[in-house]
Order: sequence, then structure tokens, then C-alpha cells
Amino acid sequence: MADTDIEIDETADLIASSKVEGTAVYDRNGDRLGTVNNFMVDKASGQVEYVVLSIGGLFGLGTEYFPLPWDRLAYAEDLDGYQVDLLKEDLEEAPHYSAEQEPAFNRAYGEQIDTFYDRDFEAA
Repeated sequence: MADTDIEIDETADLIASSKVEGTAVYDRNGDRLGTVNNFMVDKASGQVEYVVLSIGGLFGLGTEYFPLPWDRLAYAEDLDGYQVDLLKEDLEEAPHYSAEQEPAFNRAYGEQIDTFYDRDFEAA
């Protein structure tokens, strides 16, 4: 008899959003950048557009949030987290915000994000 109280949060191909949030994100060298705060889903297509990386701060104070296109992340089993092909220094000019000044996630902001990440970052 199957136990109907068991919540499935991961399969070979799928993962629940609650399990992604809080997952570590590493740079190309394997150094930890921050964690997945949340992700933004296109209402019409249901596709994840951006993962919001949180960096720094304590209890949400001073934390900076960096929306990255979902396709820039790759799951790295050896790190038990996601990895991006950039370094922390690359994020200095990246679109980002704080809890005090959240942007409108509209088409213009999306284009700003996509333009920034639609390039190759130099290997260090």
C-alpha cells in the first residue's frame, strides 16, 4: 500500500521549488557566491526565466539580489549546488537590487539582465 503522505520533491528530471531555494551557487572556480533566494517564472509559459541569487547580508539586512538567466546555471553534483561561468567580480556591474529597492520585473528590466549576461565572461 502506497503512503499518500509522502511529498515528492525531487525525481531524476524534476525538482520542487522549495528544494531549489537556499541551494548554494558557486563561481567558475568553485568558490561560493551565495544562495538561490527564489526564481521568477513566466506566467504564460510556466518557464523559469531568472534565478535570484542572494549575496551577503545578515538576516536579510545588507543582502544584494542578482537575477541571473536560469540557463546560465548548471547543477554541479560535486559541489551539491549550482555553478555559473563567472566570478564574483563579474557581478559588480550586473543588474541587482536590495530589499529596500526592488525593481519592477518588467520587459525593460529583463532586457537589461539578458544584455548583461548575453556575453562571455573572461576566465581568470
